[in-house]
Amino acid sequence: MALEMGDNVMLYVDDIQHCHTEFLQKFISLCDAQRRIEGVYRGRTRTYDLRGRKVAVVMAGNPYTESGEMFQIPDMLANRADVYNLGEIIGDTREAFELSYLENALTSNATLNRVASRGANDIHAMIKAAESDTRDGIEVEANYTADELSECLSVIRKLLRVRDVVLRVNREYIRSAAQSDDYRTEPPFKLQGSYRNMNRIAEKVVPVMNDEELDTLILSSYENDAQTLTSDTESNLLKFKELFGKLNADETRRWEEIQKAYRRNVRLRGVGGDDSAGMLIAELGSLGDALESIGGAVADGVARSSHRDASSDRIEREVGSLRVIVDEMRARWTAPAPPADPNVAPAPLAADRDVEMQRILVQHKVPKSILDVVRSQFELMRGWLEPLLAAADRQSSETDRLRATVESCVGAYERLVRELDEANRTTRASPKAKKQDKPSDR
Repeated sequence: MALEMGDNVMLYVDDIQHCHTEFLQKFISLCDAQRRIEGVYRGRTRTYDLRGRKVAVVMAGNPYTESGEMFQIPDMLANRADVYNLGEIIGDTREAFELSYLENALTSNATLNRVASRGANDIHAMIKAAESDTRDGIEVEANYTADELSECLSVIRKLLRVRDVVLRVNREYIRSAAQSDDYRTEPPFKLQGSYRNMNRIAEKVVPVMNDEELDTLILSSYENDAQTLTSDTESNLLKFKELFGKLNADETRRWEEIQKAYRRNVRLRGVGGDDSAGMLIAELGSLGDALESIGGAVADGVARSSHRDASSDRIEREVGSLRVIVDEMRARWTAPAPPADPNVAPAPLAADRDVEMQRILVQHKVPKSILDVVRSQFELMRGWLEPLLAAADRQSSETDRLRATVESCVGAYERLVRELDEANRTTRASPKAKKQDKPSDR
């Protein structure tokens, strides 16, 4: 019918990845200087000459088919067409494009289906309220009960989350499709983020669903899509989980193995089984990659070592300050004098009062409170020195010197505590000596 009208016509062909190549080739003559196309109308074949007419041909499709096979537009048709990537030409219409995912999914959801027929203004108001997570200022034209409005907002919030997942899958799908197979570092990502995926998930979303159930629904939907691929089912599913942080330890290990195997296969592509030179070059390339990874690990180790060197300097400064404190305390607290023998009588006083009396009194009394303070300081220092020693133990050349310095400081502190403790016990054990050493009032 459009060809019969012949003017002010736009021919739109969607999902061309499912169309046969011969069908698409029919449009080649229409898109070049001939402006002609063969057609059938009411059982009769005709040739339509559309030169001088306003006719546009629009085709839309995906770079991969549903089975994951690469779709290739016929060269003669691609050379005569302006090719646009929907994900790259959104521009200022980004919000409208993202909103279209929700608008197309309204009729697929049972809760929102009855709202879709009441006007777009209500839907847009509900979407804004769901995005802001508040009902304040929401204005709708139709009459809704409180339960209906609550259910609609709950479903829209969940659909917003689904929309974000589908959009991210769509961006990764476009990014992967734009890469050349010769420069890939991982298998191509073939899961799509289309309106079809959005509708398929939206029809199963209910208001009472929690976040865990919603994540399970999204994951199961893409698991089913991955099963329809003729190849790369496992890799695509693992890549999907990686995008959203859902990989466990085993899946992470498996995904890394798949990436390494894919990179190795890319190197060996085009190398025959009997091409020993090509195999040798590929193995040398693998060796170069291994050396590059080792170099990266060494660079990281050097960076961490420099950080540790800074920590070592700080530890040395702390140890130096502790050593100064220990030396000061040892200079201040001299060794106690031995207790006097109780069996020895004290020396008699000089009879001559004119002779100046000289008496040497040595007293050493350490209060228990000071001993407790020193002991608590020592325990506190041991508590924060142990992790510093553990960190310094991982260093190479500075470890022995730093350990000897710290152990020397700790040993000095232990000797100081023992000396103070012995002095305190000695003082308590010889009260008679203290009384004898006490100077007379005369």
